Amino acid sequence: MLNDVTFGQYYPAQSFVHRLDPRLKLLMLIAYIVAVFMAKTFYGLALCALFAVVATLVARVPFGSVLRSVKGILFILVFTAVINLFVHGGEHLLAEWGIIKIYLEGVLFAVFLMFRLIFLVLGSSLLTLTTTPVSLTDGIESLLKPLNLIKFPVHALALIMSIALRFIPTLIDETNRIIAAQKARGADFETGNIARRVKAVVPILIPLLISAFRRAEELGDAMDARCYTNSPKRTKYKKLAFTLRDLVAALVGAALIAGVVLFNVYAYQIWPVAYDYLVIL
Repeated sequence: MLNDVTFGQYYPAQSFVHRLDPRLKLLMLIAYIVAVFMAKTFYGLALCALFAVVATLVARVPFGSVLRSVKGILFILVFTAVINLFVHGGEHLLAEWGIIKIYLEGVLFAVFLMFRLIFLVLGSSLLTLTTTPVSLTDGIESLLKPLNLIKFPVHALALIMSIALRFIPTLIDETNRIIAAQKARGADFETGNIARRVKAVVPILIPLLISAFRRAEELGDAMDARCYTNSPKRTKYKKLAFTLRDLVAALVGAALIAGVVLFNVYAYQIWPVAYDYLVIL
């Protein structure tokens, strides 16, 4: 039931992307998100799509694992598309039913927005698939170090995020086992109205919460038994360091943003005939 959830799951492989510094991958994700939001034409979105495809190929991650992350936002995609389809105005009327009018500009804007959301999810999913939770939290802690000057508990935040990311796959497996056990007892989660389905979830949530609290207590006891202290001066087994590989990736991220900006500025010169339709924002 929850096998399509990819957030927090790591796909082990030996690739260029896997070996990148986690701090750079976080900055690259931010640059990618900025590029997606800066894109005002389908040209810019196509460049972002090309970047995501090439990054997935270089990372040697199956496309199915990356695309499964989109299933979790299907409702949001459909909802936002329908709202914009009926609300967005324009000049080229396609259909009309009473007060409901659908314009060509509204259709293009709805498609544009759907692709934008999809690319955002794909970029975040690729980050978690190519970065271990420990490396990811180490990178976040390193990037947030300047906050130590204002006494912000950066190390505690990094520890909380590391534990949360590690527990996501565990809780997903636990949920699947509970669902399988409830189905073996005759529980039905797929038929009936909304109220019945919500009521059927209760036998899953209660044992799941009990299991989560039990695991949290066991983890706390294990940390106390090993004399763990939340000291900001703790040493690390692996030291993060930028390499030539990271410099190449940083240049690629800069080229992506530059390409999107150029498409925004020179879209008319690229394809004047389709300019009015491909420039959305």
